Amino acid sequence: MNDISLKLSERTVTGKKVEKLRQEGLVPSVVYGGKADPIATQSQLVDTAKVVHAAGKHSPVHLMIDGKKKLAIIKAIDRDPVKHIVRHVAFHTIKQNEVITTEVPIILTNVGESEAERAGLVVLQALEKVEIKAKPAALPESFELSILNLASTEDKLTLGDIELPSGVEFADVEQDLELVVANVYEPSALQAANEAAGGDADEETVVEAENGEDTPQHTQNEESRPGGKGQAEPKQSNVDANK
Repeated sequence: MNDISLKLSERTVTGKKVEKLRQEGLVPSVVYGGKADPIATQSQLVDTAKVVHAAGKHSPVHLMIDGKKKLAIIKAIDRDPVKHIVRHVAFHTIKQNEVITTEVPIILTNVGESEAERAGLVVLQALEKVEIKAKPAALPESFELSILNLASTEDKLTLGDIELPSGVEFADVEQDLELVVANVYEPSALQAANEAAGGDADEETVVEAENGEDTPQHTQNEESRPGGKGQAEPKQSNVDANK
């Protein structure tokens, strides 16, 4: 796990006035967690964008708030719907010895090199992330699965093909390891699915039947409440009225 850090300063501007901060190249944010009151903060847009890109919602971030160090994970990212610029970030503080639940991306490797693709077949990814539990130091940045050995439409990759590092577990103790991550398809099957959908089919339409419609990959127990077990997320209206 690479160390990701961001320098924050406490923010006094709230409400509609935060728009002026954005015009000055600053990103408003909030830091909450534990028993401490939420802290309204701000940081440079360029630095914040880099951290958001590097950490996503799965890697810990070392925060420096006016000289005070905190370890946190990003819980929410608000982007401009047109320019896609980061408008607001919500950080949730964590502890080094605390097991946390978060989503980690699944990345397919050796794309374009599999026997299936060389034979003219198509490999589609059905699952792009999965929830895991681990202490911050053990959190992987991603899981990589090679599609190199996929050869026919009978081949697939599942969650069971992921080798969990030491100290890492799936968040769901009853996680279905047969949940499909990637499948192999005949191009004609994709075309037929597209025609059946009136020309509006996409990869998700084609593969959703493999994992079941509306497979709940965002269901969470403890961490559906950003403060962890027994702690509810503070209402945004109470910590920041910038939306």
